[in-house]
Amino acid sequence: MFLCAEAAEEENVNTRIRLELVRGDVTGQETEAIVNAANPSLLGGGGVDGAIHRAAGPGLLAECRELPQVSPGVRCPTGEARLTGGHGLKAEWVIHTVGPIYRGGERGEPELLAAAYRHSLALAEEKGISSLSFPSISTGAYRFPIGEAARIALSEVLAFLPAARRVELVRFVLFSSTDLAVYREALAELR
Repeated sequence: MFLCAEAAEEENVNTRIRLELVRGDVTGQETEAIVNAANPSLLGGGGVDGAIHRAAGPGLLAECRELPQVSPGVRCPTGEARLTGGHGLKAEWVIHTVGPIYRGGERGEPELLAAAYRHSLALAEEKGISSLSFPSISTGAYRFPIGEAARIALSEVLAFLPAARRVELVRFVLFSSTDLAVYREALAELR
């Protein structure tokens, strides 16, 4: 069903579909798409969002401005996803998704984070994207606890992969070795 970079020795694995956990910078990934942990305006910001906008150049901001607002200042509501070109990035596409701001976990944050991953994966599948790289959505400025976020993210991807027709590679790109270790531990728990 999937191949994880840390578990390539497992038997009976369909190597057509791979799940990878790597340390690095999502902006430099050569997958067909990268996922942007965006804010609802899609006009750039801090963290991953700002880094992607800087690396992509002004064309990304211009294209994001052309996306329709669904309410004042909101082009992508929390839990949803939108697609733009990659502009100056190595990736051809950027899937923008908005994760929830963590406020204790009692305001639907886990469900909204799961929806952000589901909608990103569905958009990739719909557009025929075969490979995509995710950052750890909502775990920076939005303060979602990374252990819980990793379990949600990996659960959504593992549930998606068996039915995937076009997506063949899902890569999680973690900025620090600490974050990578958390994702590895979460993946081991989910098996």
